Parts: sequence; C-alpha cells; structure tokens
Amino acid sequence: MSLIKWEPFDEIEQFFGNRTMPSLLKLSSDLSVDVFEEKGKVVAKMSLPDINVEDLSISIEDDILTVIGRREEEKETEEKDYYSKEIKRGSFARTIHLPKVVDAKKAEAKYKDGILSVTIPVVAGAKDKSIKIEIKK
Repeated sequence: MSLIKWEPFDEIEQFFGNRTMPSLLKLSSDLSVDVFEEKGKVVAKMSLPDINVEDLSISIEDDILTVIGRREEEKETEEKDYYSKEIKRGSFARTIHLPKVVDAKKAEAKYKDGILSVTIPVVAGAKDKSIKIEIKK
C-alpha cells in the first residue's frame, strides 16, 4: 500500500491546459522542506526556483524557522498575430518547527541553484522542549 499526495488543482489544470493556475500559486501551495540533523546541526532545505535573495526573509524564534519571500517574474511571447504576457507575482511563507533546541544566533543560510539551505547548530546538552502526553483509553 502506498500513499499518494492529492493535488486537487492538477486535474483542473490539465483540463484547462495549465491556464487556470499560475505557477506561483503552485509554488506557494507546495513549499516542501527537507529537515534533517547532520553533524550536530539541523539543516532545512527548500526548493525556491527563480527567487531573488533580496526578496527572502529568514528568522528563527523559539526553535521555529520562518521563511518568507516574494516572487515577481514577467514573460512575454510574441508570435504572428498573437500576443501573450504572463506575470507571476506574489508572496509566500513557510513555518517549520525544528526538531531540536538550536542556537539561532549561529544560523547560516545559503541560496544556490534554486535551493535554500538553512543550517543551525543544535544546542549541546539542551533538553527538547516537548512533553509526552499519555493518551487515556
């Protein structure tokens, strides 16, 4: 048995030939993040193609990573007796609860080839802030 992610707008897009939903909406609705621990650091990676670094804002508060950005792109196509102009613009945000207590002051972010990587050192000896709650039957 396998799980398949339901993409409700994909069928509408296919029916109308990709004219109903700009790519930007797809970008903001699917901001997937890979979060993992490596060599004492928590790493979060996001695919954010065609974004200007100046349009990104990254913050960490209470072990919660927030990435906010804006995208604006224009594409023009001129052909014989035909003119088309597509503008992609808008804002997006993603909040990630980090799995460990981190030292936010030592966080580093890199953006290369459309991939944003945020690396934050784990605070050594810090206990996780999570509390296990027993479920009553």
